Amino acid sequence: MSLVVGAIVEGVVTGITHFGAFVLLQNGETGLVHISEVADTYVKDINEHLQKKDKVKVKILSIDGKGKIGLSIKQANSNGRSHHSSKINRLSFEDKLNKFLKDSDERLQDLRRNTESKRGGRGSPFQV
Repeated sequence: MSLVVGAIVEGVVTGITHFGAFVLLQNGETGLVHISEVADTYVKDINEHLQKKDKVKVKILSIDGKGKIGLSIKQANSNGRSHHSSKINRLSFEDKLNKFLKDSDERLQDLRRNTESKRGGRGSPFQV
């Protein structure tokens, strides 16, 4: 079975990294699903969506000259159009802006929390 860009095939997750998941395809080749291609929503931790030995449907996005295969789970499950994005498109501009601001604030709070803990944060015994 030869692989064709755009085809939807099944595979098994063989490895998970912080940047994506490796999937063993039916023909014996391995491809990579980048973390941005796992779900329609923002994926902070890929382990919340996938585990080793999970069977998944993937769409073949690319095959380069070196044999690297780019895969997508979200495009295979939504046929290129996500349910989530169609829901967002129906929102008014103000609703979209409010959602963006809320998501942005949450990410900034996480960043501040991580930065403060690395600097010693509040209540550090080494105050000047």
